[in-house]
Amino acid sequence: MKLLDDLRSLDRNNIGGWPKSVKTFFTVLLFVVIAFLGWYLVINDQQTNLQNLAGKEEQLKRDFSEKQAKSVNLEALQQQLDEMKDMLRQLLRQLPSKTEMPELLVDVSQTALSAGLQQELFQPGTEVPKDFYAEKPIQLKMIGTYHQFGTFISGVASLPRVVILTMHDVSLTPLNPPAKGAEPSPNQLLVLQGTVKTYRYLDDSETGDTASKAKNKKAGGRK
Repeated sequence: MKLLDDLRSLDRNNIGGWPKSVKTFFTVLLFVVIAFLGWYLVINDQQTNLQNLAGKEEQLKRDFSEKQAKSVNLEALQQQLDEMKDMLRQLLRQLPSKTEMPELLVDVSQTALSAGLQQELFQPGTEVPKDFYAEKPIQLKMIGTYHQFGTFISGVASLPRVVILTMHDVSLTPLNPPAKGAEPSPNQLLVLQGTVKTYRYLDDSETGDTASKAKNKKAGGRK
């Protein structure tokens, strides 16, 4: 209570004459205010930065662990990739070669005729080289029955070389559509027309030429 009495009786114009207890109180109060401002202005910001840095440290540790796991398995993954590339090349080499391609087109055309299909159009287009293979588009128009088309597909599948035919914008429509409500005849003639693509593999020299052309094309694009 003495401190309260001293505070009430303070002479603001004579700070040097204040009681020792009051001076001690204000000294402690000033120290507390300075300490609080120091914590708020300096230490609080440092704690926030410390928390952010701690979060970044955890993220960096996770990134390091992931990259370390990948680096450990890198050699095995590279080996698997090389094996897959070898398997792909082996599969592609089951496709016809450049010298076999003309004969193959003749075989496909003859297979269609042998199946009883009427060929209105069978026109091979310009070959398009890819990474390991080349694709050959063929515009065609054939007329026949379901059974004849099935025989044609079976005949192509039994050719000595692996023949892959992919359909592009191909339609199969009745030559003479039956009357509305009538059942289609088993021997209904159908028209198959559009573009199919067949494929052959590129030998080592062609693969090198293709890569060189692609590289030159990129270099020319940068100029």
